[in-house]
Amino acid sequence: MARLSDLKLAMGTSIFIASFIFGLFLFAIIYILQFDIITSLVIGLAGVGLFILLQYLIGPAIVASTTRLRYLKPGENPWLESTVKELCDKSGLPMPKLAIVPNNTPNAFTFGRTSSGATLALHEGLLKNLNEDEVKGVIAHELGHIKHKDYIVMTVLSALPLIAYIIAQATLRAGMMSSRSRGRNKEGDAGAALIAIGVISFIVYLISFLSVMRLSRLREHYADAYSAYVTGSPRSLESALAKITYGLSISPKPTEGARAFYIEDPAMAKQEIQQIMNNKQDYDLDRDGVLDERELELAMERESKDTWATVNSWSATHPPTFKRILLLKEIENEMASGKYTSNRVYAHI
Repeated sequence: MARLSDLKLAMGTSIFIASFIFGLFLFAIIYILQFDIITSLVIGLAGVGLFILLQYLIGPAIVASTTRLRYLKPGENPWLESTVKELCDKSGLPMPKLAIVPNNTPNAFTFGRTSSGATLALHEGLLKNLNEDEVKGVIAHELGHIKHKDYIVMTVLSALPLIAYIIAQATLRAGMMSSRSRGRNKEGDAGAALIAIGVISFIVYLISFLSVMRLSRLREHYADAYSAYVTGSPRSLESALAKITYGLSISPKPTEGARAFYIEDPAMAKQEIQQIMNNKQDYDLDRDGVLDERELELAMERESKDTWATVNSWSATHPPTFKRILLLKEIENEMASGKYTSNRVYAHI
């Protein structure tokens, strides 16, 4: 049975792995550049600390600018304000800043440095295409991220793999060009050093990326379970997730930036639905050319068990939608049985 402490352990482990690997990475680069061990170690540790601090300070501003959100003025959307206030009171959380993103895709996200300074942002498409109960389920999901403080960890860690990947690409290209020089001259030695840095950078990218993505997927399950608990209506989020996934899948262009922060990854939604449509004839049981709700659920369940799909999910920011819906259905069944209690919020994760 999962507990909130398991998520906290996963967050701590991800911070340690990403920081340790990135620090080791900086140490190796500096050492290869022929600094002594002590100097390399000090610069490596200082580099990790400074980068994490910088990401913590400017990360929220980057998310806000890339999503083009607009903060709501008091009284501008009374229903949204009262709904968030109601759920915050139930959760024991301070009221977050509310924002609207001028985007017709159905999505939502939370970001910030602290629980008291968090921002809850909803896309215009979410408010237009979902009913009030579904929007409430989404809001509760986002408040779950604030309650768990996992969005702060994601803000700090999300850029580490990207930095390693950029360095890997740059140094490998530079090293290959330098190493074309014949003979054991200084230029050839420099090329070999750059290639070594590039290989190390790529390994660091893979390890840190997989670690951060695993945490990203896990935190979504915890937020889903929290939404079911605080609203008392798992079905509201089930319906919301289905509509969000479908709505994102038909959008002309996936939303760029902040993908790990969204309630659903636009690129992954397209991939999920496309895989199902490619095998539509296998799932259209009544052969009417349309996948009804039962057929779609069957299709998503079969696709989620596919080995290749499981391997692909290792690099995904979010769990497959059907697995999220299955979790919510388990909670829904337990609520209906009367056995569900506050100490079993995360029992089905």
